Amino acid sequence: MNRPLCAVFFAIFLSIANAEVTLPKLFSSHMILQRDMPVHVWGSADPGERVEIELHGEHASAVADSVGRWSIYLAPQPAGGPYTLTVRATNTLTFDDVLLGDLWVASGQSNMEMPLNGFPNSAVVNDAEKEIAAANYPQIRLMRVHPDASDYPLEDFKSVDGWSVCTPETARSFSAVGYFFARDLQQKEHVAIGVIDSTWGGTPAESWTSLDALASDAALMPVFASRAAMMDNQATAVRLEAIDKQLKAEGKPGIHVWHPNLVSWQPGGLFNAMIAPMTPMPIRGVIWYQGETNSSKDKVELYSRFFPAMIEDWRRRWAQGDFPFLYAQISSFDSPPEQWGLLRDAQRRTLKLANTGMAVTIDAGMEHNVHPSNKQVVGERLSLLARNLVFGEKITASGPLFRLAYPEGNTLRVWFDSAEGLRASPGANASSLAGFEIAGADGVFVPATVKIDGQAVVVSAPSIAEPRYVRYAWKNFTPSTIENGAGLPASTFTSYPVP
Repeated sequence: MNRPLCAVFFAIFLSIANAEVTLPKLFSSHMILQRDMPVHVWGSADPGERVEIELHGEHASAVADSVGRWSIYLAPQPAGGPYTLTVRATNTLTFDDVLLGDLWVASGQSNMEMPLNGFPNSAVVNDAEKEIAAANYPQIRLMRVHPDASDYPLEDFKSVDGWSVCTPETARSFSAVGYFFARDLQQKEHVAIGVIDSTWGGTPAESWTSLDALASDAALMPVFASRAAMMDNQATAVRLEAIDKQLKAEGKPGIHVWHPNLVSWQPGGLFNAMIAPMTPMPIRGVIWYQGETNSSKDKVELYSRFFPAMIEDWRRRWAQGDFPFLYAQISSFDSPPEQWGLLRDAQRRTLKLANTGMAVTIDAGMEHNVHPSNKQVVGERLSLLARNLVFGEKITASGPLFRLAYPEGNTLRVWFDSAEGLRASPGANASSLAGFEIAGADGVFVPATVKIDGQAVVVSAPSIAEPRYVRYAWKNFTPSTIENGAGLPASTFTSYPVP
């Protein structure tokens, strides 16, 4: 071995020698550990040092390996607590008020990130101050990961707001959707709920997906071409920003310059920094709200591959099977350059993956604000899915989902799943339901007339003698016009072949 390399290894050895035992930032007092699964505790210590842990009468130990890593599993335990987690080596760490319950990861972009106290000057949560004042739930625990990106998977988060008991003070800056989900689930199931808020606004799905997963599917390669084009344009963007700054300094109108955050749009970057560090921790599942950034015309057609690939990637990384992955379908918003209908349909088609659930939010949309105020309904609908999928409650957890369409003369009969009590949505005209379109063999869609018939609708249009395809709620901003008897709205769909 050459001398410079020897010096490097010697420096590394000195840096870990005589080190105190440490744990990742996921571990702190007030935390939630996943019940009914092996309890995993891991961290760093001196190479060869024995580390012992204790939790609720359970003991185990391990020896740190040659680079100082150690990992210990305890037997699964039922819900309960508060307990104390103790870690002993040359030093002793003690974490108090630890609960065994259900641990959920809340991730995505700004609609999941949006806190209870809203975004200043741009978006508010309905009844925010009232909701914040009432947010006293000792059985709900919150942790927030700070936005960050990395070129490689990190072993620990760089910065977090550590675990805390849910109070008005801690909840106000926490994900509103994550909070409402936890509140509804905890009140219905009476088990402690922990939520890790790992979100970053304006970010695409490919940033939340590992490079391994992106590179394993040739159909996803355009993401790297898109990244290259973005970087190629940065020199011009920097010049334009300088001109804009100079014009404004001179009191003149500036020029609008927009380009995405290069760090947060890095393929794999957010997975590496904000997801990978927690994959050794057993969880109950994930709640997800993202897609708006992938709705542009140059990205949307890949979402039907990106999104399932990301879910399967996360499941491989956690290595605990097909854990529940519950997501909010993006809402309804007037954004002419984008294709929200196609994105919403890609999300619907992702339900082909096992143990997934989709909360339709189209009825909560706001025409001129990408951040709907009604975050309560999003959290509650995600909770419905969890209650059904995880706890086996016999409840209607989804709105009507397209099953099939077949011709009946000059009409199409469209059947849905989860359509018991199919009816017009509040405010919709039952005799003239909007949002449905049909097309013939040429794929040119026109508005359709609609009649509800049991758990199906019959659609037709005078100009389409032989209808073949049907779609619903395809426009970016579109009202909900049909729902089931549980008041859950139907999802956007198209029967037309899509990429």
